[in-house]
Amino acid sequence: MKATVYTGNKTFSVLEKEVESPKTGEVRIKVAYVGVCGTDVHIYHGMMDQRVNIPETIGHEMSGVIDAVGEGVSGFSVGDKVVVRPLDDRLVKPSDKGFNHICEDLKFIGIDSPGAMQEYWNVPAFTLHKLNENTDLKLAALIEPLSVATHDVRLSGLTKDETAVVLGGGPIGLLVALVAKETGAQVIVSEVNEKRIAKAQSMGIEAVNPTKTDLVTYVREKTEGRLADVVFEVAGVQPALDIMTEIAGIRGRIVMVAIHGQPKPVNLFKFFWKELKLIGARVYEKEDYEKSIALISANELPFEDMITDVQPLSDIQQVFERIDQNPDGMKVLMDCSL
Repeated sequence: MKATVYTGNKTFSVLEKEVESPKTGEVRIKVAYVGVCGTDVHIYHGMMDQRVNIPETIGHEMSGVIDAVGEGVSGFSVGDKVVVRPLDDRLVKPSDKGFNHICEDLKFIGIDSPGAMQEYWNVPAFTLHKLNENTDLKLAALIEPLSVATHDVRLSGLTKDETAVVLGGGPIGLLVALVAKETGAQVIVSEVNEKRIAKAQSMGIEAVNPTKTDLVTYVREKTEGRLADVVFEVAGVQPALDIMTEIAGIRGRIVMVAIHGQPKPVNLFKFFWKELKLIGARVYEKEDYEKSIALISANELPFEDMITDVQPLSDIQQVFERIDQNPDGMKVLMDCSL
């Protein structure tokens, strides 16, 4: 079978490997598509070399079909269309309080262990979510990042007729915006990249450039002075942290989606003055995956527009190089049959 490995120094190799039988409690998946996410790009740039067991097969945004079932596995059969929720949460402790998706010893499959950028992939059966027979496997590769968005929106408590502002119009930002709109809320995306603004608008999402339009004034005018009920900080940059407390209205909720690896200045006075709430949101839970599967299965939102390109798995090196050269894109998928 064809498999890819990250070998360090911005380099991937394509290898031929033996197809392995699934162990007890595992299934073997014939991988259909794998999406490239921001974490994969960070790995490519060497930013996670201390964590990734080099050489390693990476990748976690995927779809596929079960090819073989190991002993002790029930509820799944050869031929089932599936996606993997790539969280190995078996090492739970009482101190985790039952929140297995963010347990202290959580391992992320595709980063801390081999991932999906290969033709066949053996995974623990407890990570699987079954898809409908008619689910488009290309769209199904969006379920993992879409589940980040469904988790963020669920934790925000966003309801119909509220106003949400999404700071950052990249792949996760636009998925958050789509899920937020699906709740019946008014949604505004703030993004500085004009091509991403155009992409958002083409998908029916209101988007503005905060370097050209005063965002506070814009949101105030759109809400009769109430400002935002929910702010999703997805950009991960200081200007977003500066503006998030300004555009949040009284008792607004701010959801921290972006990962900030270092302490950053935040205007805490605004939290006191307006009784704001700051909500951390990390990965997803089972119910978020099921929500995402339902959205993809219904296919009533413009998910196809999220896919920038589809390339053969054998071209993995060129895929990552092109992503570096084209930061305007959304989601690149790799076809694992090619």
